[in-house]
Amino acid sequence: MSGKIWFVGAGPGDPDLITVKGRKLLEQAGAVLFAGSLVDQAATLYAPAGCDIRDSKDMTLEEMTDWLLAAAARHETVVRLQTGDPGLYGALIEMTRPLTAAGIAWAVVPGVSSAMASMAAAGETLTLPEVTQTVILTRVAGRTPMPPGEELEALAAHKTTLCIYLSITLLHKVQDALRAAGWAEDAPILVVQKASWPGEETIVRGTLADIKQRCQAAKIGSQAMIVASPTLGAADWTDLVRSKLYDPAFGHRFRKAAATPVISQELPS
Repeated sequence: MSGKIWFVGAGPGDPDLITVKGRKLLEQAGAVLFAGSLVDQAATLYAPAGCDIRDSKDMTLEEMTDWLLAAAARHETVVRLQTGDPGLYGALIEMTRPLTAAGIAWAVVPGVSSAMASMAAAGETLTLPEVTQTVILTRVAGRTPMPPGEELEALAAHKTTLCIYLSITLLHKVQDALRAAGWAEDAPILVVQKASWPGEETIVRGTLADIKQRCQAAKIGSQAMIVASPTLGAADWTDLVRSKLYDPAFGHRFRKAAATPVISQELPS
């Protein structure tokens, strides 16, 4: 009887940020295939002694598929350990289609993405009442093209939070797209390299005008998240529009509304 293959999100870098379910699967796995170029090998330490562990960074899709099929023939639990979340830039469908065709059971355990980890590291928020309630996860075209209509310039025109993956070496293209979409030169930009990686995380803050120079000075050339958002720096704003959910004047089934609304939150002087 064939085993089951689990596609587990390892999270953004810190081994402690893998989910409880993901860790439990690693602890009972007979074989683990992990993306060594992106996943901290420390995450594989949760695997039991004698577990067959293979780094996939030098493997093709076909080689990974063959390895997983062979592992499933020998073990009840097989883990494909991927960076962040398996469904986000993870070639998930390309890997699962051959498994389905071969009659192998598989399932996905979601993981924390570097977009969330980057904003957490910087103490920033992805959304803010009456500023933006929308988050776009995207990348710029490089060797992999973007589908028609998904050019960064078009997405940036919404002036919402943009989490830009896999694009740090194309930062000049990001700048060009934001400028073409009407973003100001002093618009805040955040870059986080290896978000949550113990001892390796680097946070760079800048503006549209100078973020490339700041990243060059910090020697950031890979594994970095770029965030452009109107929410950046909100912790230092003098006043904020309050969330309706927690506004005393906003009633719901757990709390009655107060008589006097509170429009904004001001910082003490």
